[in-house]
Amino acid sequence: MTIAAILAYNEENSIAKMVLGCKEHVDRMIVIDEGSSDATAEIAAALGAEVVQHGMNRGYGAALRSCFEAARQMKADRIVIIGPGGKHNHSEIPELLAGLQDGNDAVFQDAEPLSCSGAYGRRAIEAIQITSDDGSAGSEIRAQIQHMKVATLHTGRATGGEPHYRGKRIAVVVPAYNEEKLIGETLGGIPDYVARVYAVNDGSSDRTGEIIEDYARRDSRIVPIHHNPNRGVGAAITSGYKRAVKDGMDIAAVMAGDNQMDPAQLPSLLDPIVEGRANYTKGNRLISEAFRTGMSRWRSFGNSILTFLTKIASGYWQMMDPQNGYTAISTKALAELPLEDIYQGYGYCNNLLVWLNIHGMRVQDVAIPARYGEEKSKIRYSTYIPRVSKLLLFNFLFRLKTKYIHMGFHPLAFFYLAGAVLVLLGLLGGAITLWEKFVMGYALLFVHGVLSFLMFTIGMQFLLFAMIFDMQAENFNQRFYPAYFEELNDN
Repeated sequence: MTIAAILAYNEENSIAKMVLGCKEHVDRMIVIDEGSSDATAEIAAALGAEVVQHGMNRGYGAALRSCFEAARQMKADRIVIIGPGGKHNHSEIPELLAGLQDGNDAVFQDAEPLSCSGAYGRRAIEAIQITSDDGSAGSEIRAQIQHMKVATLHTGRATGGEPHYRGKRIAVVVPAYNEEKLIGETLGGIPDYVARVYAVNDGSSDRTGEIIEDYARRDSRIVPIHHNPNRGVGAAITSGYKRAVKDGMDIAAVMAGDNQMDPAQLPSLLDPIVEGRANYTKGNRLISEAFRTGMSRWRSFGNSILTFLTKIASGYWQMMDPQNGYTAISTKALAELPLEDIYQGYGYCNNLLVWLNIHGMRVQDVAIPARYGEEKSKIRYSTYIPRVSKLLLFNFLFRLKTKYIHMGFHPLAFFYLAGAVLVLLGLLGGAITLWEKFVMGYALLFVHGVLSFLMFTIGMQFLLFAMIFDMQAENFNQRFYPAYFEELNDN
């Protein structure tokens, strides 16, 4: 009997295609659902797949363990494992199975040579016993079958034996400041398809740097970068971005060193860039109440304020959760950005959005649930919001001047200016009218009040028109730089 096992986590948009694509090649279908908060399990079950549900996301190794346990229970002769995110091509299943018929015990897909996706025969199924829950399970499996006959399905998607994701070289930047408790768990969970991991020790006073160096000795993908003294999270990410561009990576993702960002969600950020639908993707925890689980009310309130202010400053009106640091960006886009001019502190993610808008980049939100554990946020919203609000005000004025005056005149700059002036005059006039009436006793309330109200109303109309123009510019961003986008998306 031949079975196929799909590793899935919040895949409701792709699970149907994956199940139906695999079903025609095998006798039974299994979906290992890693605690999805969406309808992944329900859709898979409705299509006839047998669903093994984990109560929570336990990691890549735990999912693989369930695959082999299920295969042994079913007494399967062969199992094909399809990795999360729909990144493996189910049309290759016949070739993988043909490789087993040629006498091999395991056949792997060469798009990600360090991953475990592929086909396994009876001998491998019985021998493989996985003990780790994280990404190190790949190395564990390879070690257990090293004396067996193993083949690789050559699809032409990878070169030089280096890990690839859908034919792209992926880098992950890991900024870390005093994260000795969690940095090891973060680095150990980086998926096997990632080609480079730029672990940036940003002037830590604990053992963070030592732990990074230790992991680098065991994993050649990890490139340690040390700042001394501490320069800020933006500076740490910038250092990683620069190395990614220099090393010829195709996409650079950011995963904080506090293990708050789930590696299983990384494909969701990579796919829009790989497919040319976006230049920059970012996580969004605010899309539903379930996704905000673990986020305090104060933190959620502060994030909502910054979301609104960042929408205005950046011009990305459909964007939410700008403080989410789980992101990915094309290195072609990075090469066009003035990385040295981007804010180097905690306001980095907000300021980066402004620069992306100025350069006409397409930004896409990706629904990713919050994952909180032992980490403690270093953001203090009582001081952070005023500081970033001031930064965003100057960013907003800079964006208007650069994009809508210097790079090509657009009337929304005039509408914003006229609206702001008239609203302020209306509010000032209203305050003076009330002072005249109730303090000085002048009988001018109606005349001065009406004039002030008219100025305020006209000013608000100007501002609303400006915002509408700004939203239209976001929707038709590609029209501002057609040749530039053709170059960025020429993959």
